[in-house]
Amino acid sequence: MGAQSSAAVGVSSSDSSSPQANPPIAADHPGVTELFAVLAYGEISAFYRLAEEAELSPSLRGKVAVAEMAAAEMSHFRTLREALGERGVDIYEAMKPYVRPLDAYHRSTDPSTWLESMVKFYVGDGIAADFYTEIAGALSPEVTAIVRDVLADTGHSEFVVEEVRRAVRDNRSERDRLTLWGRRLLGEAITQAQFVMAQRDELTELVLAVTGDLNGIGALFERMQASHAERMAVLGI
Repeated sequence: MGAQSSAAVGVSSSDSSSPQANPPIAADHPGVTELFAVLAYGEISAFYRLAEEAELSPSLRGKVAVAEMAAAEMSHFRTLREALGERGVDIYEAMKPYVRPLDAYHRSTDPSTWLESMVKFYVGDGIAADFYTEIAGALSPEVTAIVRDVLADTGHSEFVVEEVRRAVRDNRSERDRLTLWGRRLLGEAITQAQFVMAQRDELTELVLAVTGDLNGIGALFERMQASHAERMAVLGI
């Protein structure tokens, strides 16, 4: 996951279609600490991933753009470190349960080309952002503000869209290949979300408090899939 929000170019926020009728969940819910922790590891792992993938860019412009994305991820990590510190939580200990599942996700979706890297940033990270943003929408305003801040689009979406659209516009084989890649990212991201929830009871309880029950979780995943389809269309794949 990374900084890609559901408010990316041409995509509406997933939580806007599911307003919360219940009172916000309190900021001291133990699941909030877990939410901050999984987001923090997502941000720091995205920093390292993007720093490495900058080398895949065929242009200097691309290398700089991805380096700026990486810098934004580090800024988001600092925000979460401060938020956890205010709760008396050591960020490194808090992140430990999420290292294995998130690393496994990135290993299974390791891009082999520049365009795969760009699609993963826009589509893959967007799926994760939808999941966390919708959960945050049911929390107290101060928690919601932090989560939306670290998941906010940093202005790089337009660059990614231009890169992918240009590449697939007149290349049917590239478009078909990236379409399959996008579908794979969706499946892996949903599997990752389910696995992450299973890591800590507090996080599972938070998600259930937001969605209501297993049917609610299923509806959340359906909304994520709908947003995914919108993002794919924006990219032209």
